[in-house]
Amino acid sequence: MKELQEIKELVKFSLTLDPDVKVLLPDGSTHNLADYLLPSAFLMLSALLLLISMFLPYWSMKMTAPQYPKGLLVYVYVNHLDGDMREIDELNHYLGMPPLDNGGQLERSISFAAIGVFSLLLIAGVFVHNQWAAIIALPVIGYPLVFIADLFYILYQYGHSIDPKSALGGAIPPFTPPIIGLGKVGQFGTIANFEIGFLFVIASIVVVLIGLWFHRAAYKPLVEARKKVREGKA
Repeated sequence: MKELQEIKELVKFSLTLDPDVKVLLPDGSTHNLADYLLPSAFLMLSALLLLISMFLPYWSMKMTAPQYPKGLLVYVYVNHLDGDMREIDELNHYLGMPPLDNGGQLERSISFAAIGVFSLLLIAGVFVHNQWAAIIALPVIGYPLVFIADLFYILYQYGHSIDPKSALGGAIPPFTPPIIGLGKVGQFGTIANFEIGFLFVIASIVVVLIGLWFHRAAYKPLVEARKKVREGKA
């Protein structure tokens, strides 16, 4: 029974970080150590989720037609495309459209560096003890909107790059494939979805928002305590 009680106390300590451990603020008030460790943990977890997303597909589109019973798939990663690229490029050739890999080359070339910078900004937030932590997290919060806008632009460009002088160019009017859900391109039906990599980005944003909430709850009293001390000295 004694050993069991010791285990319970150890678990309780690991979960609460011992409420007896206090952080002394400049005005003499105290706060639990966990108040300051929680936001740091959430910000670092958010950075980790963002880094993992780089290696997972963000978006996919499946093209279906009678002559392709299994469909043709393309997966969009932040730095490359994957799937039935050869078959789709052959079909695009008859429409006078460029290869799929031609779109978004600049974005793919800088994607790893950009996401790495976003992650470093989140980690930097661990060492920022005021409202600037929320400001430096803004690029991460806005990242999925930028990705969606860029994806829409690339899809629009492709759908409006049909060469009317190509073999089948006059048979299909300009189009923009949907970013999500069902669509139709000529005789092909399309199914577009966001994939697990994009979901990791959304999870990262949810975690960083939670972390910022805890960050404000922890460091607002510290900022106020510093202000109170400065006013007292004045």
